[in-house]
Amino acid sequence: MDEKQHIGRLFDRIAPTYDGLNHGLSLNIDRIWRRKTVQAMPVAKHVLDVAIGTADLAIEMLHRSKTEKVTGLDLSAEMMAIGREKCVRRKLAVDFVQGNAQQMPFADNMFDGVTCAFGCRNFSDLDAGLREMYRVLKPGAQVTILEFSYPTNPLVRALYDIYFTRALPFIGRVVSRDKTAYTYLNKSVKSFCWGEAFLHHLNDAGFHDEHFTPLTFGIATIYTAIK
Repeated sequence: MDEKQHIGRLFDRIAPTYDGLNHGLSLNIDRIWRRKTVQAMPVAKHVLDVAIGTADLAIEMLHRSKTEKVTGLDLSAEMMAIGREKCVRRKLAVDFVQGNAQQMPFADNMFDGVTCAFGCRNFSDLDAGLREMYRVLKPGAQVTILEFSYPTNPLVRALYDIYFTRALPFIGRVVSRDKTAYTYLNKSVKSFCWGEAFLHHLNDAGFHDEHFTPLTFGIATIYTAIK
């Protein structure tokens, strides 16, 4: 099984418990992070939400009138099925497309904005994914990315490590009944780039005016850049 199939199936398995665990394990701080991410977006008529998952970010941007329409892309059919149900209940204009972020099935210069929440670290090739975001984005438009990062404060980092290496995998395993998913989460966060290093990847993909804003002691970070 190749890596993109592995990631898609992993999220398919945990889809039924994903939202509850996300909100519970973060003490609902993830909702604040998404709200701040949407606040960092300019108004854009049609937005592509990469790794849309269960559509929490898409719902937030539509509720706050940052866009008229969202197209969501994800590998996991089960995650998108839950997201689709949530959007239908709220009568929100979201199209769901199953596909690979590193080979997007969209035309060049198609979208007025691109977003991605907690998806970039799951790309098998980060640079390929960012280049695709650049390709489908209209000139002058903004990409807005929310991703986990690693705290720099020694005390916060120590507490973070205890929680992410012991408590979170245990709770995630018990609730989701998946032995690997939340162990994978911890490993993927610790091995991923953040801060200035992530900005370099954005610049290499062609973006300019790159900025980052740490959230909650650096546990998560918002990145913005312009095509």
